Amino acid sequence: MLRLVLALLAALASSVPASAAERLSGEAIERAFRGNTVSGRYTNGGFFTEYHDPNGQALGHNGWQANTDACWITKPDRICYYYGPQSDRTVHCFSVEMSGDLYVLRNSGNGMVNALAKIEPGNPRGHTDNGTPWYCDGLISRGTEPPMSRKLARR
Repeated sequence: MLRLVLALLAALASSVPASAAERLSGEAIERAFRGNTVSGRYTNGGFFTEYHDPNGQALGHNGWQANTDACWITKPDRICYYYGPQSDRTVHCFSVEMSGDLYVLRNSGNGMVNALAKIEPGNPRGHTDNGTPWYCDGLISRGTEPPMSRKLARR
């Protein structure tokens, strides 16, 4: 499986024309990710798996550590994640393309392929907040583009 993913990443990053994948709108990303688990590999080989709770929490593992305060939100043309308290927050935004049953996440800033992922319906891996819920404060939604309409996570 890893070899297949790495081969696909190499093909998408270099030789496959951009038209081979369908770029999704924010609404389409929301429909695909909301209430489902997105699991895949980064171009550097690291594995991630995150359940996109409808309340805005991103539960699971971001590839470097277990999520303890991660949130997700869609914008008109991308999905954004933020991790950490306001004082130390990191934000990562991606455009999303669909190629067959694979989702290609590209960094919004430079357009480089960041990861390939598949969607697992629901929360089959049982991702949880481990009894310590967090609040998605909506800081990311205060940007110049309005978020898609949905409530963010509340305690």
